[in-house]
Amino acid sequence: MTYQMPAPAQPFKIGTRGSPLALWQAHEVRRCLMAAFGLPEAAFEIVVIKVMGDQIQDKALKEIGGKGLFTREIEEALLAGAIDIAVHSMKDMPTLQPEGLILDCYLPREDVRDGFVSTQVASLMALPVGAVVGSSSLRRRAQVLHRRPDLKLVEFRGNVQTRMRKLDAGVAAATFLAMAGLNRLGLAHMARAAIEVTEMLPAVAQGAIGVERRVGNARAEAMLAEIHHGPTGQRLAAERAFLQALDGSCETPIAGLAVLEGDQLWLRGEILRMDGSKVIAGELRGAVADGAKMGRDLAAALLGRAGPGFF
Repeated sequence: MTYQMPAPAQPFKIGTRGSPLALWQAHEVRRCLMAAFGLPEAAFEIVVIKVMGDQIQDKALKEIGGKGLFTREIEEALLAGAIDIAVHSMKDMPTLQPEGLILDCYLPREDVRDGFVSTQVASLMALPVGAVVGSSSLRRRAQVLHRRPDLKLVEFRGNVQTRMRKLDAGVAAATFLAMAGLNRLGLAHMARAAIEVTEMLPAVAQGAIGVERRVGNARAEAMLAEIHHGPTGQRLAAERAFLQALDGSCETPIAGLAVLEGDQLWLRGEILRMDGSKVIAGELRGAVADGAKMGRDLAAALLGRAGPGFF
């Protein structure tokens, strides 16, 4: 720690969504800040903000506005000064922040893999022909259909608990949940198996927690600098540049993962047709410092191979 941060006169306000996983993430940011600066819990206030993406559960994200549905209201509160920082699941974050906001603090990344969840079978390939699989992720839907075009995909939104209730009710035979979220909630046992990234490349930034602040808020900048995890930031710089160059949103099936190998970075990415009929994948290796450029270069290479109208 570079210096001692005095307790603020008013609680330092941490904005978050209200799901169990979002609250865990906000509490983890608070814990890190308490440890870094020797501050008591009373020095912080966790502020739950309702977002449109959590309120509308019966429609696909692409029909109601995409990724911004999980961040818009929180970012508005941040810009208005109602909160000091905002905690996000990075795979939900658009690649560009509103003017006046900056995202440059990440906690150590968790398991990036998808978990296969089912009350009936142990793996995707063990599902019977024509079985129903629930997922709201276009990436997961396309990846599943690429491997099992016989399966029926249905919309499946909600937090971990909601999705498990849907499985128990027989809405679907299986679904997928990020292992990072299951691990953080102590629910890893709910997954029949963690799917290796060689089988199912994850969403860009899956497993990473980001903390957003206002530009010019010196106190927030100083505090967040103390808990930022540099290696996670290096990986996400490449992945999010890849996504941005592809104009990635909830309307396009895209997967990407960067891995650090000493001073080198290994970036893998893929784009998929919505129905899983075609997958274009590629990878690059290069210096960690060139991560963002690698992301843009890989995106250009995949788009060049895809040709116009691929999506």
